[in-house]
Amino acid sequence: MPELAFFVGKGGVGKTTVSAAYAVRRAVENPSQRVLLMSTDPAHSLADILEVRLDEEAKPVRLRGRGKLYAWQVNREKLFRDFLDRYKEEILAIIDAGAIFSREDIAPLLDSTLPGMAEVSALLALHDALISRKYARIVVDTAPFGHTLRLFQLPEHFLRFLNFLELAASRDRVLAAHFGGPSRRVGDEFLSDWRQMFEGIQEVLTENAKVFLVTTSEKFSLNESVRSSARLASFSPPVRIAAVVLNRAVTGSPRCRMCQEKAQATRAARSFLEKQFRGVHIYLGKDPGSPILGVGNLRLFAEHVFSGGPLKLDIPAPKSPQVRLKSARWPVLETPLSLVVGKGGVGKTTVSAGLGFNTRSKVKAPVEICSVDPAPSLDDVFQKEIGDRAEPVLGDREFRASEMDSEALFKQWVTEIRSSIEEATTAEISGVHIDLSFERQLLSELLEIVPPGVDEVLAIFRILGFLSRGSKRVVIDMAPTGHALELLRMPERILGWTRTLLKTLAAHRTLALARDAGVKVAEVGQQVRQLAGVLKNPRRACTHTVMLAEPLPDRETERLIKDLGKLHLPTKSMFINRILFAEDVGKCRRCRRAMKWQQATVNTFKRRFPQLDIYVVRNFPKEITGRAGLRAFTGELWQVT
Repeated sequence: MPELAFFVGKGGVGKTTVSAAYAVRRAVENPSQRVLLMSTDPAHSLADILEVRLDEEAKPVRLRGRGKLYAWQVNREKLFRDFLDRYKEEILAIIDAGAIFSREDIAPLLDSTLPGMAEVSALLALHDALISRKYARIVVDTAPFGHTLRLFQLPEHFLRFLNFLELAASRDRVLAAHFGGPSRRVGDEFLSDWRQMFEGIQEVLTENAKVFLVTTSEKFSLNESVRSSARLASFSPPVRIAAVVLNRAVTGSPRCRMCQEKAQATRAARSFLEKQFRGVHIYLGKDPGSPILGVGNLRLFAEHVFSGGPLKLDIPAPKSPQVRLKSARWPVLETPLSLVVGKGGVGKTTVSAGLGFNTRSKVKAPVEICSVDPAPSLDDVFQKEIGDRAEPVLGDREFRASEMDSEALFKQWVTEIRSSIEEATTAEISGVHIDLSFERQLLSELLEIVPPGVDEVLAIFRILGFLSRGSKRVVIDMAPTGHALELLRMPERILGWTRTLLKTLAAHRTLALARDAGVKVAEVGQQVRQLAGVLKNPRRACTHTVMLAEPLPDRETERLIKDLGKLHLPTKSMFINRILFAEDVGKCRRCRRAMKWQQATVNTFKRRFPQLDIYVVRNFPKEITGRAGLRAFTGELWQVT
């Protein structure tokens, strides 16, 4: 079994950099052994870090340099489609034998683009890498925390799905036991192979994998790290943290005021982590004030982090003209719906709260902010526990916040569906009761599964609920880039599913269950059609993009804006967060180097997106929390001219 290392953490903490550095180090240390570095994040940045072209590759690519290092940005659509094509006939045969729906009914639904494809494809990619026996070590750069938690739970979900398929395959045996006659065995070998595969993956994830937690000294990152590690430990069997990397650290006794505050935060963070993760080794990765790009610099960074040596990099600062700025005011939200999008860790939650706070202060309109990120942090901003139900924040009854709990929403929906199924399948008509009892058991088994991708689907209905309640201003704090795009593609996908489902259910309209389901599906289709129209109407909805002025976030943001354009979603403005000003950095070499990288990035974006309102948010040395923090945060803004 190969050595398996997962790098997990909040978005924006440097998981890709640290995982790539670790993989490079392992390849150099063992030049005769193959090392695979794979990214399971839908918004890949591995190619950007390595400075190689990987986007169009469906398989691992060997990198030039010392050692046998391979890199793989998982092509999730291709992997998932290959998997489905491989097993489609067996799945259709089982469902055809075990349910009221026929192969012709189900096939179009399997051909649709399914939610949760990113996590499923990540698991399939990992399985392919493991069974290939090509690699001595596999290093996994994961998606931000919320979706990584889903990845570790996925084998359990698949095993529940297998329970459903095994029950469906047993239908003929159940009927034969009651009425006599032949009993067919459908899909036994296929189901046995699947169970063995996913039980093996589950064992690898929980017993063989080393999990490295990457964090920074920011309180938001530390708090989310503790919450998410507790979730991993609660799994059955539990997933334990093997080591912690405190990244972007500042050490020593710097003269720069900002670096002094960061050094103090680093010391506090290290003490905090030592208490929270007793007995776990804590590595330190210093902040060089510049991106770490290319295999050579990643090797040097790895030597620093994992051997404790000094940080020596060869990264010249770019030359760029001074950014031209003018003083501006924070915008007031004019559309009923505003979506705040961007890469993980760039400050989406803070900007979302700032936009809502400023709008509430200026126009006195009711404002509601909701996070649909599976790993939300609104409670850190508002210094209050935020739950699934909207509650007033900052002592203002008209300023409300909520964080979507997708599992709780799904369980509530399941409870309602169970009662409908119970009513529809308790008929005492001769010759029918056994069939419907089996259907009830089959559907009950299916409802035990919390499907991957439920976050994106239920987020759509949460947004619909806001609109139907007539809220004047709604701000949605989105998940990181890759999963935000999945959510925004979801309305069109759901419309496709509803059309297919309605056609399927129409063939069974003599059954009350099918008729009732048809009515509900039609209602869903109508609501989602309404939301799709709202999202594409610039008078009713707009998106605000948040980014950092760094080479990796800027490339991902550029891809994001292009993808939003393809979806015909209007982008109103861009917030470039945590910008250093000359009067703040003084003569500090690290800060001045970081400022030059920022200036080059901002100027690039102004040239590429002249149609956008591009705002610059000054770097705040401390996290933005509470009313005073939000007032200071929204009290200053600059616009790029």
